[in-house]
Amino acid sequence: MADLRGRTVFITGGSRGIGKAIGLRAARDGANVVIAAKTTEPHPKLPGTIFSAAEEMEAAGGKALAVQMDVRDDEQVEAAIARAVETFGGLDVVINNASAISLTGTLDTEMKRYDLMQDVNVRGTFTTTRAAVPHLARAENPHVLVLSPPIDLSPRWVAPHLAYTLSKYGMSLCVIGLAAEFRERGIAVNALWPRTVIHTAALAMLGGLIPPEATRKPEIVADAAHAILVRPSRKATGSFYLDDEVLREEGVTDLSGYAVEPGHELATDLFLGRGPGLGSRG
Repeated sequence: MADLRGRTVFITGGSRGIGKAIGLRAARDGANVVIAAKTTEPHPKLPGTIFSAAEEMEAAGGKALAVQMDVRDDEQVEAAIARAVETFGGLDVVINNASAISLTGTLDTEMKRYDLMQDVNVRGTFTTTRAAVPHLARAENPHVLVLSPPIDLSPRWVAPHLAYTLSKYGMSLCVIGLAAEFRERGIAVNALWPRTVIHTAALAMLGGLIPPEATRKPEIVADAAHAILVRPSRKATGSFYLDDEVLREEGVTDLSGYAVEPGHELATDLFLGRGPGLGSRG
């Protein structure tokens, strides 16, 4: 299949940022996009709601369904999946995008923040995928895509922000396990991670840790996700993809258009290379 026309794509945390960008890319194909997130009222610091995102999906050429859902609530997750299937007649793709972050050391991480990251990142990925599998198993080309990094057990990624790393690596372990468990059912489960820091509204909430000019736009992750999701599910599963590598496989060699400021040194994302701030030029 060359595109996602008519396919139903369920995205957790899709009201803004990377999740919304992935939804918009699918919508341009004519996909049915389900925005499953908590935000129904505008946030004072973060733009976008599930309703404004759904409007953008439809303006881009797709069909959209906005569903208020807290990924930590199993009943809400199951109800959201059921509503997506009832509305569009099936389910083809699940994007586990919802994520909580706190780049704090152990003594500076309150347990409620630890629990939030575990519940949203790891448990949310598990329960959403679990609820979706019976429906995905009936799809022609079913995919689960998790926004999580390749696992590197070097202390440089575990020591500075142990709680966050545990939660993101937990998502990555879900990819390894789910891909193997459901391979025979034809359900692809893969991970996608950006090579560089991505410019989103949430980035500003990290206190200016990375300047915007050192980042890329969310569209690079969205285009990479699209390229993965149209691949045959039985032949493309259990992989940890990086956005730029996927696009180069697709023949895209000039990535400068994705840079917020072309030519500026790009900050490598967490869990890759030697650390943020060391990267190539966009």
